[in-house]
Amino acid sequence: MIGRLRGILEIKKPPYLLIDVGGIGYECQASMSTIYQLPEVGSPVTLFTHFHVREDQQVLFGFYQERERALFKALIKVSGVGPKMALTILSGMEVPYFIHCVDKRDVAPLVRLPGVGKKTAERLLIEMAGKLEDTLSESEHFSRKLLEEVVDIASPRAVESEAVSALIALGYKPQEASRAIAKVLFDGASSQELIRRSLQNLAKV
Repeated sequence: MIGRLRGILEIKKPPYLLIDVGGIGYECQASMSTIYQLPEVGSPVTLFTHFHVREDQQVLFGFYQERERALFKALIKVSGVGPKMALTILSGMEVPYFIHCVDKRDVAPLVRLPGVGKKTAERLLIEMAGKLEDTLSESEHFSRKLLEEVVDIASPRAVESEAVSALIALGYKPQEASRAIAKVLFDGASSQELIRRSLQNLAKV
């Protein structure tokens, strides 16, 4: 079991990463939330990992924060949610924001993510409701007080991630979508406004 990688970030092409650890290159996939926090290529990096094995596939997933890995592992246990959808969810919202959705039974932010239908979102909220405390306490002390401090329904990162995910769903490559959103990002922007402005700029290219 590979639980952590510490080495040099050699390749960063969302969602794929290559980490050189003592001359051995480890390929892994990561959410946009993790990728946003990574240093430049060529820099030292440490990632928590999850090795997912199926009959036809073996994939290593990397996470910048332990709590993100914990939530990923909890998500893939939900019926109908595989690693790809779990990564989409983590790309579209940070862990505290997901917890907020579960607490408030708010399916709307989840349904807006590419590939997440209403039934799946509702099932996620129901099944995750009683698991979040145990899931996060296994990785770190994540109290309700901390949740109240960091959750912001319109947090810039959540808005930015949602806009990037929307562009990817429209067929743009992850790097292209990230660059397009970064060019139009401003304080107080809604995801809809960022998407609209990005599409206007992309249409001019």
